Amino acid sequence: MIKNDKQLIYSQEWAEKFAEANRKLRVNEEKRQKDPDGWQLIQDSNKALQQKLLDEIAEYEMLVFHNPNEPISLKVECMNKISNLLIKARIAFKITQKELAALCSRTEEQIKSFEDKDYQNASFLDFLAVADTLGVEIVDGKFVAKMDAFYLERLVAMRQAENVDASFKAAS
Repeated sequence: MIKNDKQLIYSQEWAEKFAEANRKLRVNEEKRQKDPDGWQLIQDSNKALQQKLLDEIAEYEMLVFHNPNEPISLKVECMNKISNLLIKARIAFKITQKELAALCSRTEEQIKSFEDKDYQNASFLDFLAVADTLGVEIVDGKFVAKMDAFYLERLVAMRQAENVDASFKAAS
């Protein structure tokens, strides 16, 4: 799963490298004649890896361009990746790790650590606090995230206070 713009750029570079490797391999007639099964296996492997990256890129871009005022339906590949729902919801709602930390009474370092380790180091209560803040729940058998008005109001107030602080520092 792509979690930030740095990982997005890295994934885009690797997707292109896999595509380029396949372009070079397709014109290598000698390799194709010597070992057709190996040649095909490499082609298929590169294509599968490239497609996985392209799918992750598309998912990340969908999250980034999501309207944060709208609920979002989220998918996970399997239940042991349920923690990805929290990261996806935060990205879709355009909330920074610092803002999320303040909203759910955790530290920014904790949220960063949770996300870096896919919430494997979070307690159940930490997980629930973040899920509640982001409004992640199961609706009609699907995971949906919709922020509650209480948290949205707090987020707006935090951002306004931050803008006032930034304006004050700039004027000083």
